[in-house]
Order: sequence, then C-alpha cells, then structure tokens
Amino acid sequence: MSFTKELRRENEDVFQAIFDHPFVQGLGEGELPKEAVAHYVKADYEYLNTFLTLYGTAISQSDSREDITFFHNQIAFVLGDEIHPHRNLSDYAGTPYENLQGYPMPPTADHYRAHMKSVATEGLLGKTIAAMLPCPWTYDEIGKELKRRFSPEPDHPFYEWIEFYADDSIAETTGYMMKRLDEEAERASPEDRRKMKEAFRKSCQLELAFWEMSYSLEEWPAGKETAR
Repeated sequence: MSFTKELRRENEDVFQAIFDHPFVQGLGEGELPKEAVAHYVKADYEYLNTFLTLYGTAISQSDSREDITFFHNQIAFVLGDEIHPHRNLSDYAGTPYENLQGYPMPPTADHYRAHMKSVATEGLLGKTIAAMLPCPWTYDEIGKELKRRFSPEPDHPFYEWIEFYADDSIAETTGYMMKRLDEEAERASPEDRRKMKEAFRKSCQLELAFWEMSYSLEEWPAGKETAR
C-alpha cells in the first residue's frame, strides 16, 4: 500500500466528518447562513495568501524543474483561478468580494496557518507537501461528493463552487502532490515518515475545524475584527 493510501485510510474518520459537516452539506443543499459564508471567505482569502507563500517554500525545497514548474503554476492557479469560487460565495452573501478581503484570521485559521508554516520551516519537501495536501485533497473529494449526491443545476446557488472543485484540474493537483509525497516518503527515515503522518493528520483536523470555524462565526475572545 502506498504512503498516501495509508494516509487516506488512517484519516477516513476526518474526511467523513468533513463531508457530514453542516457547512459542507449546506453547500450541496444550496442553503447556508449568509454571515457564515462571508466569514468563510474572509478567512479563506487570508489562508490562501499563506498557501501562496508555502508554494514558494516548496519551490525553494525542490531539486527538479518539474516540481518547480508545478509549484509555480499552482501560485498562478490560486491567484488567477481560485478567486472564482470565492466570487460565487461572495455573490451569495450579497457582499462584493473586495469587501471581504484583508480581515484578521479567526483563531482556527490562524492556528492552521501557523501549523503549516512551522512544518515547512523544517526544510523537507515531503513534510511541506504532507502539511499542504489535505487542502486540495479534501476539496477535490468534497466537490465530487456534492456533485454526485446533489447533481446541482446551473441555477443552484453554489453551482460554480461545486463545479470548480469537482473539476479534473483539482484532481490533477492532488494527484501530483500525492505522487510526490509517495516518492518522498519512500526515501524518508521512519522518523520523518512519522512526522509526515502527524503533519497530514493535523492539517486534516484543521480542515474540519475551518468549516466549523466558519459555520460558528468563530472570533477571538476579545476585540472586533477590522479590515486592514
């Protein structure tokens, strides 16, 4: 069994909890509180800014032009393409996308950012990929699951969001990162493989927590959010 198949089997509980979360189910059903959707976009915009820098870190840890090209293209993808599902959510929330940018991250999103950056500073590409992979992997499966289960038509409020993440381009991103993680794990020490598993598991847990953070409108215990 490949390393990534082990990871998927060991984290089935978290994946299933993500599929069952009321925010994710609401995306499929086409009905969510608008304030929760806006809260998600605010946090995810900043989260993706961190993801951009992590792709840059992955480039610095890469030895092959193939990897460098892949991570470079992913930066372009986030900047140029991943704004489309955000705009779909912003339209639903009734707020211009530009008005949902520049807010401080809620505690869970901030924790997720700190976790990935901490793993990436260890300097091993395999660990960096392990911490990043749950994001595209869970969204790939969410998109396909929602499309299969709800069969949304173009008039569905979240049709564009579901179609975007059910698209093969997300699966291709996930597939490449899985392949590279399998290769890195193959030559890693047992201790580094253990750390990769820990990083992956924590990121999966934080993906689930991100959905809950959005649905519950999580904020810091004191102080109001203010856009920069």
